[in-house]
Amino acid sequence: MSRTILRLTGRDTRDFLQGLVTNDVGRLDRDGIVYAALLTPQGKYIADFFLVTEGEAVLLDVASDLAPMLGQRLSMYKLRADVRIEETELQVKRGTGTPPAGAVADPRHPELGWRLYGAEGGDDGTDFDALRVKHLIPETGAELTPDTFILETGFDRINGVDFRKGCYVGQEVTARMRHKTELRKGLARVAVAGDAAPGAEITADGKPAGVLHTRAGDEAIAYLRYDRASGQMQAGDATLTRVE
Repeated sequence: MSRTILRLTGRDTRDFLQGLVTNDVGRLDRDGIVYAALLTPQGKYIADFFLVTEGEAVLLDVASDLAPMLGQRLSMYKLRADVRIEETELQVKRGTGTPPAGAVADPRHPELGWRLYGAEGGDDGTDFDALRVKHLIPETGAELTPDTFILETGFDRINGVDFRKGCYVGQEVTARMRHKTELRKGLARVAVAGDAAPGAEITADGKPAGVLHTRAGDEAIAYLRYDRASGQMQAGDATLTRVE
């Protein structure tokens, strides 16, 4: 887990973020942490991140390989707003046991434990991939890519989007998807019997049915066409069946 922590300061910081990201920045006052994403105007994923209170500042915790691009994108949107963006030396430590002083609960799911921001990083030995598979939690660069529509990855289920807040970039497309009768594609948990690596194409009766993503033991996260996922599927040398 390589993460970069940006610090946003200035009197317009929260209003600036509120107009851009998928979640309600006002939740910082209650929870101290918010999970959100930045989208394109067409509603597709750019980056997901955690926003964390630090006094009057807001920390932005993002995958390191997305940090330079995200910093540039935020600076582009900033215009004349009183917002300063700087990269910090802070690191994030994760765990699922008793949270240390200053830690904040991961808002995506209770079993994902806590996050602590400071001079030391790393994990406590928890198999976070196994937890993500169990609870269908998407991750940057795996299930979340530039082609992703966030509702197909369950962002509403993992507290990453607020449908009651004001406008944000990509909101119109996201709202339209929410009001569809049902999504035709999205993430699902699958049982895997055999050898299949993440990225393998999934087929059903010889027809494309999706892509295999994070695997943990005999289960994995898959992106599926739901109309083709009712029976046995194939990926690599493995047989797949939908669990959830």
